[in-house]
Amino acid sequence: MKEKTLRIVLPVIAVLLFLIGWSAYVRTSEVSAFVLPAPEQILLALSDMIADPDLWYHTRVTMTEAVAGFGIAVGLGITLGFVMARVPPVEWAAKPFIVLMQLIPKIALAPLFVLWFGFGLESKIVIAAALAFFPVFSNALQAFKSVDPGDRDVMTMLQANPWQRFVMLDLPAALPVVLTGTEVAVVMAMIGAIVGEFIGGSEGLGYLAVMHLQNLAVPQLFAVIVVLTLVGLALYAVISQLRRWLTPWHVSVIG
Repeated sequence: MKEKTLRIVLPVIAVLLFLIGWSAYVRTSEVSAFVLPAPEQILLALSDMIADPDLWYHTRVTMTEAVAGFGIAVGLGITLGFVMARVPPVEWAAKPFIVLMQLIPKIALAPLFVLWFGFGLESKIVIAAALAFFPVFSNALQAFKSVDPGDRDVMTMLQANPWQRFVMLDLPAALPVVLTGTEVAVVMAMIGAIVGEFIGGSEGLGYLAVMHLQNLAVPQLFAVIVVLTLVGLALYAVISQLRRWLTPWHVSVIG
């Protein structure tokens, strides 16, 4: 119980000390609010924005883009990872191409995605999926390839069909590693959605941040960044909790 309390209390204390130090630095060094507003100014701007329905609309748009892109990345990543782990020729043919595509900076491709898929939600979903795909795929590939051969032999002796093998052996064995990849992927999906809104958006939190920057409303810009951080943390917390529910036996959950 004491350790659980410390895990909650210590981060809160660290954040409070950071905010106090930030406020003290701004006041003592006389930094312009156009460069770095004090935490109190950001808090006031955030309280005003929370009362504005537009903030919730833009938040919903960004979450829709990030969650949709994340879902596509998870579906494709797990499917391709499983197929390539079970059919080596497919891995030999496709993996170099996938790795090469991953090495290309997605930020550089983002304007092309906007050009190809338009300025609506579709381009932002594609960018989010592109950024989130590789963590899921790479973890899924290694996880499915690492299933114990002895367990496979047992399934063979039991005359299990491919679907039974997948549901009863492959997926449970790979799930802890795959879900670890999804924790990274959900953050990348959020980043992808924001990048898409920066480049060619007319709605969403990324667009809202650009609009405040153009208006030199720096406290409001920081307030949007706070909202983005909270949304990202919420999505990450959901995936982390899902990992605890689905793999309660794993050492990473028990520890």
